[in-house]
Amino acid sequence: MAEPLKHPLAPEERVGYALVGIGKLAEEEILPALEASKRSRLAALVTSDLEDGKRLARRYGLPPEAVYGYDDYDRLADNPGVHAVYIILPNHLHEDYTVRAARMGKHVLCEKPMANSVAEGERMIAACRAAGVKLMIAYRCQYEPHHWAVREMVQQGRLGAVKLVESVHCQVESDPGEWRLKRKEAGGGPLVDIGVYSLNTIRFVLGLEPVEVFAQTYATPDDPRFREVEEQMGWQMRFGNGVLAACLTGYSAFRSSRYRLYAEGGWVGLDPAFDYRGLRLSLGREEGGQQVVEERRFPAPNQFALELDHFARCIQEDLTPFTPGEEGLQDLRLVEALYASARTGRPVRLEAPDKPDAFRGERP
Repeated sequence: MAEPLKHPLAPEERVGYALVGIGKLAEEEILPALEASKRSRLAALVTSDLEDGKRLARRYGLPPEAVYGYDDYDRLADNPGVHAVYIILPNHLHEDYTVRAARMGKHVLCEKPMANSVAEGERMIAACRAAGVKLMIAYRCQYEPHHWAVREMVQQGRLGAVKLVESVHCQVESDPGEWRLKRKEAGGGPLVDIGVYSLNTIRFVLGLEPVEVFAQTYATPDDPRFREVEEQMGWQMRFGNGVLAACLTGYSAFRSSRYRLYAEGGWVGLDPAFDYRGLRLSLGREEGGQQVVEERRFPAPNQFALELDHFARCIQEDLTPFTPGEEGLQDLRLVEALYASARTGRPVRLEAPDKPDAFRGERP
């Protein structure tokens, strides 16, 4: 990873973000991350609750006129202090708010998953390209030091050739009314919400794309939570170099967030892997005929601040983000292939690019 700025930029030199969608993630994670950042600043809030928005504006030093309702979203075009929007809305709204931001000349940082379909993702990329603005998907794990340490260990061959990968990401969703359990709003079940962390991070660590996927889903009969989306999915990915990956995700099992890669000379992984903080990297290898397990520790900066500042740097220096729209689009292609496999009960073959990191931009 590149060396971070030693000193924060002055407020007037920073990229101004409008946060679009002020829910739990925005209030508990992203607003504090903007305070911890070095290149970014809060410039506006877009919310359905104007009074709550004004409360947060006071807390973070914004004037009340910097709080917008969704009906006023397009007025951001008249705010020169807003250089980019960070879209933190339900998945089915990502395309509309991205396309409208592009038309306003605002750069777009969009939460994952990028959209509910490949077609939506393609339109988002096309709109940003036509408007000359940048589009980045918020894959925070690709900006975090522990994940980069695993990636470098794997890609430099320090444990020999990787042969197998496993990952589990599950949690309990107990509210049948949760939008993540509605197909129209979410686009799918745990695969697109939390399973995508396993999918995306394995691609990132290996730097490669799968050539074949196979998936199975299950939903408990008569459980009101899973009338529209899967309860759980298990899937396999085969890569062109022979690596096999096995992943599990679900909405009715106790929280787990981990992955591990098995190589000829040892294994390495994170547990927890996808949490906002407290990540732990473990490494196992043989010494003197016995397996030795050690934990590697790294500084743990704010993950959201890292991705915000990377996008800000890309805007300031006219660089392609490390996780551009094309990276999000590739995940959507794989998601659609996995659902197709689950429906048919058959593997789905895929075209994989010849070069590593085919869909990524400038290293963070």
